[in-house]
Amino acid sequence: MNVTVLGSGRWGTFLAVYHSRRNNVMLWGLEGSPDYEQLLKERKNSYLELPDNLILQPDLEKALDHAEYIVISISAQHLREFCERLNQYNLHGKTFILCMKGIESESGQRLSQIVKDTIRQYVNICVWVGPGHVQDFMAGIPNCMVVDSEDKMVIDKVVNNFSSDLIRLYLGDDIIGTEIGAAAKNVIGIAAGMLDGLKLSSLKGALMARGAREVSRLIKAMGGNELSAYGLSHLGDYEATLFSLHSQNRMFGEKYITGQPYEKLAEGVATVKALMKLSQEYNVELPISKAVYDVIYNKADPQKTLSALFDRDVKKEFSNNY
Repeated sequence: MNVTVLGSGRWGTFLAVYHSRRNNVMLWGLEGSPDYEQLLKERKNSYLELPDNLILQPDLEKALDHAEYIVISISAQHLREFCERLNQYNLHGKTFILCMKGIESESGQRLSQIVKDTIRQYVNICVWVGPGHVQDFMAGIPNCMVVDSEDKMVIDKVVNNFSSDLIRLYLGDDIIGTEIGAAAKNVIGIAAGMLDGLKLSSLKGALMARGAREVSRLIKAMGGNELSAYGLSHLGDYEATLFSLHSQNRMFGEKYITGQPYEKLAEGVATVKALMKLSQEYNVELPISKAVYDVIYNKADPQKTLSALFDRDVKKEFSNNY
């Protein structure tokens, strides 16, 4: 099969290498970006080396013409603008696989909604999310992920064509819960990093339990299955996001508390703005997300704000309120 990967960051480049084990793959990146220029010059980055059969293709039209499966791995906040750019090319009948996690901060829309709204041609859309870091996969450490879509046939095709001994793909059945869960876990990851920075890491067990409960209520209010919060897209991704040294969201949270600069992309920083919008829209209390938002955007005192999460009025653990 022919596969094109759009996005030459850490995850996009790995996915291109992953797919090239069985398929004809082109990898497109933005000319002039440091990531792509390094690949063009050296055919490697800090995490991996490109195999000989993987084609770097700086021409977007040629990259799109190459494949029936189009994998997108870019910053979630740039997806709408990027899809508008894609509209000028022939996309009819192609399958878009969104290997990215986030919610548009201004609109509160899920990523599959953005593609559906902006691509004015007939295309198939699915998301591919779940736990795993490039460093671990390149070391041969396997993991499980989930593919979800509004179209069951699309899920079946992607899972059957691309599952392997390295990444076992599961069939999703709740696109709302899968996308919201995948995006929100990055915000919980920032909270975990903040606890690390405050030397309160022992609270991360409670954070995990309450974080999944918080997100499950939002998923249910939005019309999804609340149990999705306990699946691969959210709770199943907590180890990789709340504890791993490779987690950019966790590292952002820790560096923020300790006052150190952090230049890498932490999607949760923008996603927490979207969660606050959804919290109001669906009248769902999201205390952990609100705490992260207040610390980052309202400059609230981190120690007081995060400690207050665990000093709230007594409630039943599984009540509808936090």
